[in-house]
Amino acid sequence: MKLYFSPGACSLSPHIVLQEAGLAHEKERVDLKTKKTESGGDFLQVNPKGMVPTLVLDNGVVLTEGPAIVQYLADKAPAAGLAPTNGTIERTRLQEWLNYISTELHKGFSPLFNPTMPEDGKKVAKEALVKRLDWLNGEMAKRDWIAGKTFSVADAYAFTVLNWTKFVGLDLATWPNLAAFSKRVGARPKVQEALKAEGLMK
Repeated sequence: MKLYFSPGACSLSPHIVLQEAGLAHEKERVDLKTKKTESGGDFLQVNPKGMVPTLVLDNGVVLTEGPAIVQYLADKAPAAGLAPTNGTIERTRLQEWLNYISTELHKGFSPLFNPTMPEDGKKVAKEALVKRLDWLNGEMAKRDWIAGKTFSVADAYAFTVLNWTKFVGLDLATWPNLAAFSKRVGARPKVQEALKAEGLMK
């Protein structure tokens, strides 16, 4: 398998999952502005959407969209316990969380990274994002992990997205339960391996 990634982007989530699952893989960095890969290739030829993460399987099949990719990877390594069994209510809860992280948190950050977004628009987006983080902080007072009693692919995704607070003028310490969660995930050896591989940690 080959993961196309951009450091610190949402592709960090499947990168963490690959490390946690112990799955053999290659990685190639993508410049999201030029759509060129580190080896000089045209990333649009790999994924016409031009977005990471993109996972190319050994048989040439291309998978896109982080929540789909991380579930595929978890199912490839069931012994790692990164996702409940398909067809169970626990798996549906995991998918519920992945959808929330994707649509309410991940996309909530998008306007704040958009250089063409007017400041008034960014203010409205930030206010909406803060409300969602407030809610999640309350939820994380009840648990150590997002979707169950153990680390899962949802934790890798939430950790990735919460890291973006530092780039948009939000202090994660405002939400102590989220700060503690992020610290807990960041202390995992396999998470640190992924962060180091992307140049995000020494």
